[in-house]
Amino acid sequence: MIGSNIRNLRKSQNLTLQQLAARMGTDTSNLSRIERGEIGISDALLRAAAQAMSTTPGRLYDADLTPSNLTNTPPAILSSANSKDFVHWFRSAAPYIHAFGGSTFVIAFGGEVVSEQQFIALSHDLNLLASLEVRLVLVHGARPQIEQRLKRDHLIPKMHNGLRITDDTAMEAVKEANGTVRVEIESLLSMGISNSPMAGSDIRVASGNFVTAKPLGVRDGVDLQHTGEVRKIDAVGIQKRLDDGELVLLSPMGYSPTGEIFNLTLEDVAVSAAIALDAEKLIFLMGTEGIHNLRGELLREMTSAKAKNMLRNVQESDEPINISEDVNYYLPAAVRACEHGVARTHLISRHIDGAIIQELFTRQGIGTMITELPLETMRQANIDDVGGILMLIEPLENEGILVRRGRERIEMEINYFYVMEHDNRVIGCAALYPFPAEKMVEFACLAIDPAYRGGGRGDKLFNYCQEQAKAMGHQLLFCLTTRTEHWFLERGFTEQTVDQLPQEKQQLYNLQRKSKVFVKVLS
Repeated sequence: MIGSNIRNLRKSQNLTLQQLAARMGTDTSNLSRIERGEIGISDALLRAAAQAMSTTPGRLYDADLTPSNLTNTPPAILSSANSKDFVHWFRSAAPYIHAFGGSTFVIAFGGEVVSEQQFIALSHDLNLLASLEVRLVLVHGARPQIEQRLKRDHLIPKMHNGLRITDDTAMEAVKEANGTVRVEIESLLSMGISNSPMAGSDIRVASGNFVTAKPLGVRDGVDLQHTGEVRKIDAVGIQKRLDDGELVLLSPMGYSPTGEIFNLTLEDVAVSAAIALDAEKLIFLMGTEGIHNLRGELLREMTSAKAKNMLRNVQESDEPINISEDVNYYLPAAVRACEHGVARTHLISRHIDGAIIQELFTRQGIGTMITELPLETMRQANIDDVGGILMLIEPLENEGILVRRGRERIEMEINYFYVMEHDNRVIGCAALYPFPAEKMVEFACLAIDPAYRGGGRGDKLFNYCQEQAKAMGHQLLFCLTTRTEHWFLERGFTEQTVDQLPQEKQQLYNLQRKSKVFVKVLS
């Protein structure tokens, strides 16, 4: 989306690809790939593009940055096609709506969300989640506000390894900044303006001394003074507020049993709260759209193990690997959360209007989701998978690619089927029909959800079934096909005649379909 927005704004300003690339300090080939969405865009290039076209990075994330809006042409009232898209999306969101009711989400964001006037839009999304009975805990940051107050008082910020050295004067700025941010958030959550997304909202906000902290002490010979870390989260107290239908707001400050106040990091409070509350989701809003690989591609999903490997590579690489400041803070926090039982941690852009809704209620999401275990698994099918299998194979049956099977037959043969799941959704299936007398097994009914094709999932499911066939003691794997002969040839099958099939299968061979026979030796 960012790439198309850059292209739309460039064309509206009558800039050529070469002119904009020159202003940004990049080459036209790179910019062209960014506009086509083939690669991601770094923070530095995003800022350069915004400056070159006299706009802001946030504007380039705007989902409404379409040619019609750029030319001041009023957008059309929801067309019939758009209405159908909306209905389709709303129906597809139903499983998520059912799943999220009563769940606890911890949503963390830096002080930039408030200082850059982004919290108003965020409050609309929070109101929607609250109306769906999602239990919300917000954790805000205050770094830009603290910096502003230190600058106002002519104080130089002191940092050590990314942590603020909070002396007495800095602590006053910390307290003032956090108090101001908290009051502003509470005021915006109290809005109920007619004809707005907040109309009729009744969000009650609870905040208090829910966080017990301890000092970080001396690190590498440097006394961090009033900078601390979370010792304990009052989960019982927070749960009581959530049970009463309140939204809980946590500031990055903690208190000791002796009455001391400590300056904490946003990510420490957010992760500790998510762990203590056994939250279903921890969501970080950050400056970039998620985690990118070395090719600049957005990673939609990552396991905590892969995230740790990425962080290790960044630290150990001889060549500098540039990752954004937010990723440097939040990705280790996401790993820690997953390893302590938080099911899902999402890293999404704060610049995208409706980012939380798009991430939570669409299949692909718009950011990066970190989980402890892979979301995709393969297993033997059971009777509850019949509906999902039918949805996969019926379109292929209608095209004549697969032999037609009814629900009753699928139910009777369900033990022969294997499925691939993505986030508890059946996205692929295949079947193995054994012929023990000849030690042969038929590979059949391979189907992958169209939305998940192109990622090698067909190969993964085939390899899984092949291993299952070997484990069962079969020596030959065969298949019948009318359309996909090259796919099987590329995977080690050889074409054979019908008389090479098991006797039972020869008797069932459909002479009208004239399917080709392919056989592979299982070594």
